[in-house]
Amino acid sequence: MDENGFRRFLKKRGKKPHVVDGLVEQVGAFVSYLADEHGTELDAATEQHVEEYAKFLAPRDVKARMRGLALYYAFAGNDPLARLSSGIRERLIAGTRKAFRLRQFRGVDVEDVARLEAIGIATVEGMLTAGKTPEARRRLAERTGIAPTAILELVRLSDLSRLGAVKSVRARLYHDAGLDAPDRFTEWEPAALREYLVEWVRRSGFDGIAPLPKEIRNAIATARRLPKAVDYGDEAA
Repeated sequence: MDENGFRRFLKKRGKKPHVVDGLVEQVGAFVSYLADEHGTELDAATEQHVEEYAKFLAPRDVKARMRGLALYYAFAGNDPLARLSSGIRERLIAGTRKAFRLRQFRGVDVEDVARLEAIGIATVEGMLTAGKTPEARRRLAERTGIAPTAILELVRLSDLSRLGAVKSVRARLYHDAGLDAPDRFTEWEPAALREYLVEWVRRSGFDGIAPLPKEIRNAIATARRLPKAVDYGDEAA
């Protein structure tokens, strides 16, 4: 492990010294596991090694350890392992947190949401599953009578909610400002995105404030780690 380089990477991301120490320790535990169980090194690890490690760990340790691995592999430029580690952590968090309901999003049509609830789609997790592909969204629109554009909007809001923060407000702000999928965030640097959103809120009269710098940094970092949840097809343009 390039510990010094990893520490510099974490410091640039604004991590405090004690947090950096903890993340390095988390990666070090994986180094020991690889050596003891597989006789291999950190940068030679495969997706299978990461998945087996997640199963090897005590449930209470998975979230923290996967966070360290996601950040390390982002630093190392190993996008597949960074996404995998982040995805394992995301699934664990999703399984323990309170489900976020579609009707909590700002500005959604409550009648459309009620139609979805009537067929068992009430949360962002349900919406992401039911609207994962263009064909699935087409069938859902036909089944419910909801306009395809409204289905797509709810899917996009649900996808954006994975970035964290205040989902009801932030997802709406990001969506309406043109950042309508997590991938859009990966194109920006924090200072430029913050400036863009401050100006957009001012011009649009949006009822709320632009995210603070730390929130912007976290959103971009999360977007770069998140596994893809939705196939937007031609709708991504």
